[in-house]
Amino acid sequence: MISLKNSRGQGMTEYIIIVALIAVAAIGVFRFYGNTVRGQVGVAAAELAGQNSATAKAAANAASTSANSEGAKPKTLANFNGAAH
Repeated sequence: MISLKNSRGQGMTEYIIIVALIAVAAIGVFRFYGNTVRGQVGVAAAELAGQNSATAKAAANAASTSANSEGAKPKTLANFNGAAH
């Protein structure tokens, strides 16, 4: 017979595992698209402040292109970090 206390602990452990997997996935996505997001937020802030953001817009577009090409490359455990072994 399973006690209620053990059942609650099992449920909490499952939620912790799910949250950890989501966090790892978010870190991976942010690694590729972080510069793009920061650039776009910078462009929006400059535009709202009434400043010319052409330079920031070009940098955001370049980061976006770089992120898209990097995201399209196949990754394995051997080359995930980008280090040559």
